[in-house]
Amino acid sequence: MAGQSQSIGFTLAREGGVLLLRLVSEDGMNRLTRQRVVALQEEIRNMASGDAPVLPLIISGERNFSAGADLNEIRHLSGPEALEFARLGQSLMHAIESYPAPVIAAIEGHCMGGGLDLALACHRRIASPHAVFGHRGAALGLMTGWGGTQRLPRLIGKGRALELFVAAEKVTGARALQIGLVEAIGDDPLAEALRRVAGYA
Repeated sequence: MAGQSQSIGFTLAREGGVLLLRLVSEDGMNRLTRQRVVALQEEIRNMASGDAPVLPLIISGERNFSAGADLNEIRHLSGPEALEFARLGQSLMHAIESYPAPVIAAIEGHCMGGGLDLALACHRRIASPHAVFGHRGAALGLMTGWGGTQRLPRLIGKGRALELFVAAEKVTGARALQIGLVEAIGDDPLAEALRRVAGYA
């Protein structure tokens, strides 16, 4: 794999005509801290606005896709700071959703909370059968402000979305395929995502 570089909480590499963005952290949970959200947004906007042709993008995570926002960080936010953080997250999701080439989330391990919002902003989702999806905010007295409450019902229907948001239900990759949350299951989601975008460029 050529051209790999590392930024705040993620690595970026190019394989053929595809960009691979992998979330990384010491504990493998890849939480979406304010610093990481800002860095991701800047990186994706730069990739979309350069002079070179825009390449397909695959977003994955090391060990887990993402456990979502850092609750320790959120706990200390004031009202105005929490609103700013919500807007930062919305800006990141919009940058992904409006990226002018295909964006695929290759999901292994946990894809929770803000991590699920991130996957929902991608154009397509491929998961390991053992991936775990959920939005645990309701169990903690929280509700996402990053657009997942709009994207998930459009994708899987209002009733099933409420099961994830209000009942804080967790679903496996296999169940996620049944309800339409992901479009494919594979033992190696990254390899499957690469195969699906190989002909784009």
